Amino acid sequence: MRNGLSKDLIARVLGGAPKYTLDELEAKFPARNLPDGAFVTRFAPSPTGLMHLGGLYGALIDCKLASQSGGVFMLRIEDTDTKREVKEAVDIIIDSLNKFGLKYNDIPEYGPYYQSQRKDIYHSVAAYLLEKGLAYPCFLKPEEMDEIRKKQTSAGFATGIYGEWARDRDLTEEEIITHLDNGEKPSIRLYSTGDPNKRIFCKDAVRGSISFPENNEDLVLIKSNDGLPTYHFAHLVDDHFMRTTHVIRGEEWLSSLPLHYQLFRMMEWLPPLYIHTSTIDKIDAETGKQRKLSKRKDPEANVAFFMADGWPTDAVLEYLGNIAASGYEEAKMKGVVKSFWDYEMKPKKIPMSGALFDMKKLEWWAKEYIGAMTVSDLVANVIAWANEYGDDVNKKQIADVDYLTRILSIERDNPKRVRKDFITWKQTLSEIGYFWNELFVANTEYEFNSDLLRDFLATFNEGDDKDTWWNKIVAIATARGVKNGDVAMNLRVALTGRTNTPDLYSIMQVMGKQMVSERVEKVIK
Repeated sequence: MRNGLSKDLIARVLGGAPKYTLDELEAKFPARNLPDGAFVTRFAPSPTGLMHLGGLYGALIDCKLASQSGGVFMLRIEDTDTKREVKEAVDIIIDSLNKFGLKYNDIPEYGPYYQSQRKDIYHSVAAYLLEKGLAYPCFLKPEEMDEIRKKQTSAGFATGIYGEWARDRDLTEEEIITHLDNGEKPSIRLYSTGDPNKRIFCKDAVRGSISFPENNEDLVLIKSNDGLPTYHFAHLVDDHFMRTTHVIRGEEWLSSLPLHYQLFRMMEWLPPLYIHTSTIDKIDAETGKQRKLSKRKDPEANVAFFMADGWPTDAVLEYLGNIAASGYEEAKMKGVVKSFWDYEMKPKKIPMSGALFDMKKLEWWAKEYIGAMTVSDLVANVIAWANEYGDDVNKKQIADVDYLTRILSIERDNPKRVRKDFITWKQTLSEIGYFWNELFVANTEYEFNSDLLRDFLATFNEGDDKDTWWNKIVAIATARGVKNGDVAMNLRVALTGRTNTPDLYSIMQVMGKQMVSERVEKVIK
C-alpha cells in the first residue's frame, strides 16, 4: 500500500473537496428496517438501447425474491457510460417493467437511483481511498496505454495496467502536483495488492464456493474525462449504501466476482450474496444447436417484440418463471399454486446451465392463460392492445365492442372444454378476422356442393335453436345421400374460408342472417 494523499491534494485531484466523510455516508444510508431474511435486490440496466429478454428474466427473479421475502426491489439506472447511452432507453426500461407488472420501490432515502446523479457519493469514497493509499491518480494518456498494450501483447503478457506497467502508482505528491499544474486530468485507479498466483474464494448462491486468481490490475475507479465512476466502482458503492443483500446478474459477470470481492474486502464492507443466472438460449433453426439468444438474430430477444405482438405479459412471466424456478410447472399443473407469484422460489434451484427459451412452449403457456380468462378480460386486453399497437384494420375490429364480445364468447361457456386457440392479442384478432367482410378471405380451392348450399338457404331460419338447425342439416344430408359432416363442411368453408373453426352454429348466430346468406350465395354456382 502506498502513502495516502493529503486532503488538499485530494481536493485538487477530484476537482473539489469531498462532500461527505465515510461515517456521514453510513449515517445517511443506514441499514434498512426489514424483516429477517428479507432480500434487497436491484435491477441495474445500462440505458444503451432495447430491453433484452435476459434483462426481463433477471428483473423477474429480482422482483420475485424480494417480494416473497418482504424485501425491496429497486430499479437503478447505470448511466455512467455516456458514450453508449441511447436516448429514451430509460423510458423503454421503465415502460417494459410497468407493462410486465414488475413493481419496483425506489425509496427516496436511498437514492438517487441514476448513477450519473451520485457523483458526490462516489467522489467521497474515492477521497477515502486516496487518503488511505488504496487508490492513486493516474495520468496515463490513451496513446500511452495503447503503447503499453502493444508491448504486453508482443511479450505475451496479460494486458492491463498492473505491476511494472502501472507507471503512476507510486508518484510522489510533488510529481502529482506537477501533472496537475500542467493541466492534466487524472483517472483514479485502484492500488491493487492482488497476486494472480494466489486464489480468492467467492460465494455464489447457486454455484456455491468458487475460487479465482486474485486480481492484480489497477483498474480505473473514476474516469478522467467526466469524473464518473466505472461499473465496478459504482457497483461497490451503490450496493453497499443502497444496502443490497443479493445481486442477481448474468453469468457473463462471473469473471468479475473476484474483483468485486476484492473491493468489498478493501473497504471492509460485507459483500452482497451473488446469484449468477444462466444465459437465455434457444435452439438455432439452422444448426439445431443450443445458442445464446441474439439481439441481432432473434426478434424475441427484444422485450418490445412481445408487447408489439400482443403476448399476454403475465403468460410471458409465467413461462420465464418456469425457466427460473425448478418445480413451478408441476406445482401449477397440480393446482397447488395459481401463479408464479404464489410459488416459493428457491435461489439454489435457479438453473446454472443455459436456460432454453422455446417459443412453442411459450405458446402453450399463452393458450392456457388466455383459455382461463373471462370473456370480459379477454375483450379488454384485445382492445387495449389494438388501441396501442394495432393498425387501422385492428381498430375497426374493436369499434363495435358488443359484436367483438359476442365473437370472443363463442365456446367459452364450458369450463370442461376450454377453448385454446388464442395465443396473442394480435393473433386473436387475426384468428377471428373472417367475421368482418373486409378481412374475410374466401377459399378458392375448396370444391363446394352447390346443391347442399341451396338446400340450406331454402330452409335457413336465423331464429332456429341449435337442435332445430342441426336437424335441418341432417335432413339435407339424408335427402342428398351424403354425410352430415359434408353439409356442415360446405357451410363452414363458405362462411369462414376455413375447414377448422369453433362451433359453426355459434358462428352463424353472431354473423347474422344477412352475412350468412350473402357468403353462401357467393359460392353457389
